[in-house]
Amino acid sequence: MISRLTGKIVEKIPPECVLDVQGVGYEINLPMTSFYQLPELEQNATIFIHQVFREDAQALYGFHSRYERDLFRELLKANGVGPKLALAILSAMSAQQFVWTVNQSDVTTLVKIPGVGKKTAERLLLEMKDRLAKWQDMNPTPATDAAPVDLITSSQVNPNHAKNDAVDALMALGYKANQAETSVKRVAKEGMNSEEIIKLALKSML
Repeated sequence: MISRLTGKIVEKIPPECVLDVQGVGYEINLPMTSFYQLPELEQNATIFIHQVFREDAQALYGFHSRYERDLFRELLKANGVGPKLALAILSAMSAQQFVWTVNQSDVTTLVKIPGVGKKTAERLLLEMKDRLAKWQDMNPTPATDAAPVDLITSSQVNPNHAKNDAVDALMALGYKANQAETSVKRVAKEGMNSEEIIKLALKSML
């Protein structure tokens, strides 16, 4: 079982990246909250990994910290929550925000996430509240050798590509095409890259 990987970021297409580890490229799915923390291309990063085995494929899910990965694993234990839904939840909010949402029994916020209806939200809150009680006083521990975030400058941004990439990423996270397009159109401004647009779009839908 792969626990974490350290290598060079060679491709970034939200919400996925390709990490080159000694010549082997690992395709990794990340929640957007972790994707924002990735360094620029050709820079080194350490990513904490959760590996999923299926009959027809294997998938790697990556996280900026062990704290985020452990919360993802707790989500997977909840009834009706698979990797795609867990990824959508941790893209819409940080791990700390999710713990706060559970502690506050905030159904209204959860139902705004794609794939989370009212019944799912209520069941998730019920199952997770006791399980996450110990998380309230925990501080996340990021990968110590991860490079700092280095967003590209506005001069490097192609506005049409940035918007299209943002829409594609939101759809990959489970949002409907018209919902993703409307949200991106509402928040996108000249000079923004796709990561900035996605971040604002996700925030606008909560």
